[in-house]
Amino acid sequence: MRLTAEESHLLDGGQGEVLAQLMREQLTVGEFFGAERFVPVTNAHFTGDPEVLGTEGVAYLERLAATGLRVTVPTTRNSQAVDFEHAVELAQHPDLLTAERRVRQMLATLGVATLNTCIGYQSVYQPHLGEHVAWGDTGTVAYANSVLGARTNYESGTAGIAAGLTGRTPEYGFHLDAVRRANVRVRIRAALDDVADWGAVGAIVGERCRGYWNVPVFELSHGLPHQDELKHLGASLASFGSSAMYHVVGVTPEAPDLATAVGGRDLVDDFEVTDQDIEAVFARDLAPRDVDVDVVVFTGPQLSFFELKRIAEALDGRTVSDGVRLLLTTNSMIRRALEDQGLLQVISAAGGTVIEGTCWYLMDPAAQREQFGWTRLVTNSAKLVNIIQAHGYAPVLRRTEACLQAALSGKVPAP
Repeated sequence: MRLTAEESHLLDGGQGEVLAQLMREQLTVGEFFGAERFVPVTNAHFTGDPEVLGTEGVAYLERLAATGLRVTVPTTRNSQAVDFEHAVELAQHPDLLTAERRVRQMLATLGVATLNTCIGYQSVYQPHLGEHVAWGDTGTVAYANSVLGARTNYESGTAGIAAGLTGRTPEYGFHLDAVRRANVRVRIRAALDDVADWGAVGAIVGERCRGYWNVPVFELSHGLPHQDELKHLGASLASFGSSAMYHVVGVTPEAPDLATAVGGRDLVDDFEVTDQDIEAVFARDLAPRDVDVDVVVFTGPQLSFFELKRIAEALDGRTVSDGVRLLLTTNSMIRRALEDQGLLQVISAAGGTVIEGTCWYLMDPAAQREQFGWTRLVTNSAKLVNIIQAHGYAPVLRRTEACLQAALSGKVPAP
C-alpha cells in the first residue's frame, strides 16, 4: 500500500507504539483485500457491547483506554446489550450490567459517544454522497452505502475503533466505484405496503444471492419507499445474505436509472418478486396460527420516532392481552421525544415496554425464554426472525398491524 508521510510516521511509532500497532492491523487488512492506500474517514461507528466483545474484547478496550488515546474523528457506539431501567424486569444477569458499565466508562475515556443506537443515520448523523466513513453493524452499513451514498465496509469491532483512533481506513470494497455497481437485478411486482414486506424482500433476495460482494438493484412497479422501509430492507438483506449495499432505481443516489446502477457490471441474476413470493415468506411460520402468543417484539433495527408514533396511535385506549409481553426498542433521543409528545405514556398505559439503547436480540433472549417460558414470538422484523431461532424461539413474521393484533388478542394471527 502507498502511505502518506503522516501514515508512515504513525506506522513507525512517531505517535506511540499503540497507534503504530493499530496502523499495522489496518495495513494487514488493506493488503489482504488488495487496497492501494488508506482513505481518511470523517466518522466511525463502533460495534462493542459486552455480548459482542466477550472477555478478551473487554480486555482489549481496557488496554486501549489505559494509553490515554482519544478518537480523532467523531465516533459513536452501536446498540448496547442492556437497558438499565428494565434490566431486572427482563431478567438480565447482573454480570452483564457490570460489564456494560465498564465498557461504557472505557469508551468515554477513548472519546467514543455511547449513544447506543443502530439508527444513528435517523437521529445522529447522516454522511453525504461519496463521504468515506468506517461503520460497524450490518443494517447501519447497508443504509449508509445504499440510501445515503456514503462509503463504508462492514468494520468489525477492532477495525471500527482503530479507524476512529487513526482517522482512516483501507480503501477497498465499498469505498471503490467498481464494487458499488449492481450485479443482481430484481424487478418488484409486489405491493410492499409495510416494513415487514420490505424485510420479506430482503429475505428472498438475500437467500437467493448470498455474498458480501453482491449488490442488488431493485426496480419498483409502483410507489416510493420511505426511510423505515429502506431500513428494514437493508437490515434483512444483510442478515439473510451478508449484503452491504443495494440500489433502488429512481430512489437511491447512485441509481438514477438502471444503466447507471449497473455501470457495465455483469449480472449474475435477474428475477421478479411478486405478491405470492412475499406471502410465501409470511407463511414460514414456526408457531401455529391461532395459538397463544408469548411475546410481540418491535426491534432489529431500533424504531424511528414515526414507527413508534404509528404504534402508539394504534394502541391508544387499548390494552395488551394478559400473558403477552409487548416490547419495543429505540434510542435515548427518540424515547425522550416520544415522552415529550405524550406517546410513551400511551404505549405504557396499553401495556407495552419501550426499551432504550439496545436491540432486544442483544439482551440475552435465551435467558428470558428460560426465565419466562417464552417461545412463540411475533414481529414485523425479518432480521429478528432470522436471528432469534438460534435462541430457541418459534418466530412469526407479520405486518405491523397484525403484530399489534397479536399483542391485543394474545393469538398468532394469519398474515
